[in-house]
Amino acid sequence: MTATAFAPATVSNVACGFDVLGFAIGSAETGPGDRVTARLVSEGGPGGVRVVSVTGNAGSGFERLPVDAARNTAGVAAARLVEAVAPGAHVELSVEKRMPFGSGLGSSAASAVAAVVAVNAALGSPFAVEALMPFALDGEAVASGGRHADNVAPSLLGGFVLVRTPDDVVRLPVPDGLCVAVVHPHVHVLTADARAALAPTVPLRSLVEQTANLGALVAALFTSDLDLLARSLRDAVVEAQRAHLVPRFYAMQAAALESGALLPQRTPEQDAA
Repeated sequence: MTATAFAPATVSNVACGFDVLGFAIGSAETGPGDRVTARLVSEGGPGGVRVVSVTGNAGSGFERLPVDAARNTAGVAAARLVEAVAPGAHVELSVEKRMPFGSGLGSSAASAVAAVVAVNAALGSPFAVEALMPFALDGEAVASGGRHADNVAPSLLGGFVLVRTPDDVVRLPVPDGLCVAVVHPHVHVLTADARAALAPTVPLRSLVEQTANLGALVAALFTSDLDLLARSLRDAVVEAQRAHLVPRFYAMQAAALESGALLPQRTPEQDAA
């Protein structure tokens, strides 16, 4: 039995929603993402998962990804699923990267999600799609160092989601006419490196501002209030700590605002950066 699945790229954090907000972008026909083919080779033997190939678009960086299933996000996610439902099965994976590696678009999450959806189908679909989340999170942990669902959940479920916990994901509405433009500056930033740049504590004032913006953003999605949405897209905690990882980050942000993007006015601190 062979099955192929596509998992879309995602945008996580979404300004004030660090580790709790994310949405999917694109489709299997037009958007960035990953495609994984799973082939059930045999059943009743020693079992296991093998990554037979990793391919991708030129410049995607796919050649840097390991084919060792124990170090590959798709391989680990698939192995956890096989162990849970068919420990005697031998499954082979072919991974096709359709987005740049280290692009900030949930590359590792998409590999893990596409793998578990494809393997689940190859094994006869023993799990509902929502129940595949824990296995995909196991794969994502290889790249990020933790079971963070803000990329995995939207890639698996689609749409806009809020992650209260990895086991409690809330689907959010999307106002009509709202769209996203993605700019990739040809800079590779690994998830582990981006997380390492963060301070271990948050000032109380920043926490209050961040939670107020997060609540307002969720309210704006439910009420289709784009003005409130624009005012809420302010990150009081993470952005200033990570901006240096992307050259001319604030210049690009200013250009987006000048072009009509829903971004808040810059703060004096940002102007001085």
